[in-house]
Formats: sequence, structure tokens, C-alpha cells
Amino acid sequence: MIETPCVKICTLDAAQRQCLGCGRTVVEIAQWAAMSAGERRRIMEALPERIAALTTPTKRAAG
Repeated sequence: MIETPCVKICTLDAAQRQCLGCGRTVVEIAQWAAMSAGERRRIMEALPERIAALTTPTKRAAG
């Protein structure tokens, strides 16, 4: 069985083209099964930071 970060919350952020549930990009999701274990591990290590960036509101300059 291939390890996956999927949390069954498959909602894509249209601007970032990333899943709001797991943090992977659309391309990563599509290619996940074909990736090596090392590639998947590298992506999984980056996911907490990605998810935090997706869920943190950006500050807009007042003007």
C-alpha cells in the first residue's frame, strides 16, 4: 500500500492549484502513485508548511 497524505477533504484552491485538505498540488495528486517513495516522502515533509500558507490569510496593503 502506498502511503498518502490524503485526509478525504478534496477541495482545490483554484488560485494555488493545491488541495486544501492535504496540501498537494494537482500535478502531485495525479502523479502520486507513479512517484518513488523518496519523492513522496519529500513532498509529505513540505505539506505542513504548505497547508499553513494556504490557511493563513494574506495581509493586503490598505490603499
